[in-house]
Amino acid sequence: NFVLPLSHDEVVHGKRSLLGRMPGRDDEQFANLRLLYGLMWAHPGKKLLFMGGEFAQRAEWRAQASLDWHLAQYAPHQGVRLLVHDLNNLTREHGALHERDTDADGFEWIAYDDARNGVAAFIRWNAAHDAHAVCVFNFSGARHDRYEIGVPQAGGYRELLNTDAAAYGGSDVGNAGWAVAQERPAHGRPFSLPLTLPPRAAIWLAP
Repeated sequence: NFVLPLSHDEVVHGKRSLLGRMPGRDDEQFANLRLLYGLMWAHPGKKLLFMGGEFAQRAEWRAQASLDWHLAQYAPHQGVRLLVHDLNNLTREHGALHERDTDADGFEWIAYDDARNGVAAFIRWNAAHDAHAVCVFNFSGARHDRYEIGVPQAGGYRELLNTDAAAYGGSDVGNAGWAVAQERPAHGRPFSLPLTLPPRAAIWLAP
């Protein structure tokens, strides 16, 4: 058993907040933070997010002051708050995203060496090994169209999560909620999903 912690130690003593240390313009900082959360929740292990991270507090933590709750009225911060809400619900509802957190057989790399495009992807399996989720991450600032991700079965895949969705404050680039796996091998698997990958975004899919 293990925990993925983004604790108070990471947002004090001049280290800046999680949002504050993200590179780029304001919109790019928020996109990078949403991508980080999409990766963190998809990865095996329990999650720890220190207070303020759930709505993207910009200032680092101050022990003698309250959180900057007034930020929650602004759309980009509301988007992060909604994202954390949805990440928690999706992780709870889909067995593939939590049942084998401590079992190596519950995790499979799909793509891990595409440094040129800045893309990584993996599969999470449920306890019975009869349901899975495909988690794809575009760490680059470029949109990728028809990026092929190898998957274990044909047919439709529902887009469970897209951190670039307009509801989260993103640009709403994605797959319109759905993608179809084709009989075209990729990444050592017999089928592949041709996906639109938004820049700085995480996408989760499940059949």
